[in-house]
Amino acid sequence: MGRKFILGVLGLGLGLWLALMAGCGREPETTLKVLAGSELRDLEPVLRDLESATGVRLQMEYAGSLDGAERLAGGEKVDLAWFSHGKYLSLLAGSRIAAQEKIMLSPVVLGVRESRARGWGWIDNPSLTWRDIAAKATSGELRYAMTDPASSNTGFTALIGLASALSGSGEALRPEAIDTAALKAFFAGQALTAGSSGWLAERYVREQDRLDGMINYESVLLGLNAGGQLREKLALIYPREGIVTADYPLMLLNPAQRPAYQKVVEALRDPKVQQRIMERTLRRPAVAAVSPDQRFPNRLLVELPFPNSLEVIDRLLFAYLDEQRRPGHALFVLDVSGSMQGEGIQQLKTALLNLAGADQSLSGRFTRFRGRERITLLPFSSEVQPARNFQVGDTAAEGGDMRAIRQAVTGLRADGGTALFSALQRAYQIAGQAQAAEPNRYYSIVLMSDGRSNEGLPETGFLQWRRSLPEAAQRIRVFPVLFADADDAGMKRLAEATGGRAFDGRGQLLSQVFKAIRGYQ
Repeated sequence: MGRKFILGVLGLGLGLWLALMAGCGREPETTLKVLAGSELRDLEPVLRDLESATGVRLQMEYAGSLDGAERLAGGEKVDLAWFSHGKYLSLLAGSRIAAQEKIMLSPVVLGVRESRARGWGWIDNPSLTWRDIAAKATSGELRYAMTDPASSNTGFTALIGLASALSGSGEALRPEAIDTAALKAFFAGQALTAGSSGWLAERYVREQDRLDGMINYESVLLGLNAGGQLREKLALIYPREGIVTADYPLMLLNPAQRPAYQKVVEALRDPKVQQRIMERTLRRPAVAAVSPDQRFPNRLLVELPFPNSLEVIDRLLFAYLDEQRRPGHALFVLDVSGSMQGEGIQQLKTALLNLAGADQSLSGRFTRFRGRERITLLPFSSEVQPARNFQVGDTAAEGGDMRAIRQAVTGLRADGGTALFSALQRAYQIAGQAQAAEPNRYYSIVLMSDGRSNEGLPETGFLQWRRSLPEAAQRIRVFPVLFADADDAGMKRLAEATGGRAFDGRGQLLSQVFKAIRGYQ
């Protein structure tokens, strides 16, 4: 037996290696359906090896945090749940959770460009507080990226931790202890939002020269520092009051699958597998037998308490969306050409009506149009139709502002050709004028089309014209929604050129796609 082979066996762990060899080529004995957070895709190579070792296949279906919690609370039949946190799910559907075990750890922290952090005296400063950080955000010196708390676990975790720290109580947050003014001051520095932590990190790399930092998983920030894409590394900040750590509990929802669940848990918590997870993903080990990697800051982590009531979490999320974050101006460029007649126009109307208050589900309430938000509806077919503008003040479903939007949506009719790029040009003109008057809003354009542009301005003409816009207007992102026979390649080029992201609306209801886009607006 060769020396390299023996070393390989020792490095993998003899017991696990024997299990892997025994399982080579066999079909899994058990398949467990798992509803999981999208950031867990990076574990798929580990899970494939564990399938061979345990005979248990984890059939992963990925979902956003609130969407997943809503589905599980509604009774969706899955065997396991695996998100970065289990506390919110426990509040919503605790009776369904038969067992849970922590698999790995990653604090949600703020990464700041080293030169900024050093100049502000933040590096290795044990006295630094969240209020010190908020002061820099309020003054405009700290411009950071953070995901939307209603769409992504990192933003949700950051909001929970920040609110707990600013309350100053050291106990589980109560409604009367929420410091709304301090939270609003902190979020004045948020210069980039997103619906996923992965996309946020990608955009930070591309826009790092205009940003000072990012709130994300410690693992993501360490990965960026090691990846060679940053012109300036990020200093990871751990304020004195503490942070909230994602502990990725694997939750058993189907008690009949307890034996298979236990096999998976034991395999994932095996020290050799924990070591591999840490090396591959830069998440901390969940078992004491594995020493943390030297890349993790060598300091005691103070854990902030998580709220113990849904009332507090709801109040935090709605206050962030409607009162504290920078308000948005969302422009919806809507294809109402003849090919949209029938199911297409009906799906479009339903999606917009849901955002205007018709959807009263958990995720629907958190993705509806927000207080202080401006909404522009710009339908187009052979020609660009007049824009309809709305200012949202009253967010109640029965309120006048939401009712006015629903009336405009109900009146949409499908007919004619597809002057797609002429409509986009008009959207940029509207957004640019609004941006010049109110530069502190988030501006975004959602483009929904079921076909290819066949009238009006061509793609090349539009892109050339767009390059003549002021720099701030060029940073307005387009989020194309692919529907029916839409031009996939063209829409993806458009998303890339504008710093946006393309969404495919053909494998799911358009309402679900429009909900997902809300995290980027």
